[in-house]
Amino acid sequence: MSLETALGYTFRDPRLLREALTHRSYGTPHNERLEFIGDGVLNCSIALALFRKFPELPEGQLSRMRANLVSQPALHSLAQRLDVSDHIRIGEGEEKSGGRERPSMLADAVEAIFGAILLDSGFDAAQNTIDRLYVQRIAAVNPREGGKDAKTRLQEHMQSKHLPLPSYVVERVDGEAHAQVFTVRCTVHPAGESGLGQGASRRAAEQMAASAVLAKLGQ
Repeated sequence: MSLETALGYTFRDPRLLREALTHRSYGTPHNERLEFIGDGVLNCSIALALFRKFPELPEGQLSRMRANLVSQPALHSLAQRLDVSDHIRIGEGEEKSGGRERPSMLADAVEAIFGAILLDSGFDAAQNTIDRLYVQRIAAVNPREGGKDAKTRLQEHMQSKHLPLPSYVVERVDGEAHAQVFTVRCTVHPAGESGLGQGASRRAAEQMAASAVLAKLGQ
């Protein structure tokens, strides 16, 4: 299946899709500017979807639910559904270091794709694509869990099943001391399901990893 088929959208200008799938390590033009506007259209589209679905909820709760839906793990999960890693263009160094499967890179590419659709056909087309890709996630949103962070939600889920608590392991720390990026793997047993998270602190990376596992568990 082609990426456009998976998206349910055909580009009028294929160069925009190519740019959205180009990491800066590959060359220019790369996808960082498209990612910037894609982030905006994604946040707006998800905010509208939640606003319409939950007319009784206050702003704070809507904001927390939106944050979960547009988080790196949620976007990485979407990238996996779309097989974005098969299409992204990265430099040789990134390829050798496993960049093609890096959650942050794939999540950024998804945002860039939304930005590319915005430029190609306007806001309505981008919003329609996002709504279509997120329809199941929006339908599964539970307002009662909107205020809990991912680690708490995962812990409570495991406890409710009388299963061991999740484990968190720092797999890698990249970057200089003043700008480190932590990569953490969260694993739940006995199924052995796991998810990766990245962040500027171990705590942030653990939250991302827990969110990734929750997405795999359908929570």
